[in-house]
Amino acid sequence: MRVLLRVVVLPVLLTVTVAGCARFDAALGQQQAIVSFKTGTSNSEKLEIRAACGSLPNVKKTPVGNLQKEPYALSQLIYQVNNASPADIARLEVCLSRFKSVAGVTMQDSSDDS
Repeated sequence: MRVLLRVVVLPVLLTVTVAGCARFDAALGQQQAIVSFKTGTSNSEKLEIRAACGSLPNVKKTPVGNLQKEPYALSQLIYQVNNASPADIARLEVCLSRFKSVAGVTMQDSSDDS
């Protein structure tokens, strides 16, 4: 029985543990730029901003829900910036600053409690 434990069970547990850690590490590496807007900004303007700034290097637009079913899906824009350098983030901020309806940008990673 001890041989079975050492040969079969322990390697399986080790594999599961390592795989779980890899997923956990991947989740921790998630970083987002969350864009908020001034009151009265239309969805069409938000989509324009999303398109204009979402094609920068290492900046990915997140999917937007169906605006007919979810009218508040664009209350904020979220860009994934997992692999972005400080220069990439600065380019995103410069792009967003061209639009008067952008109220601010908050950088958040998966370790944030908010």
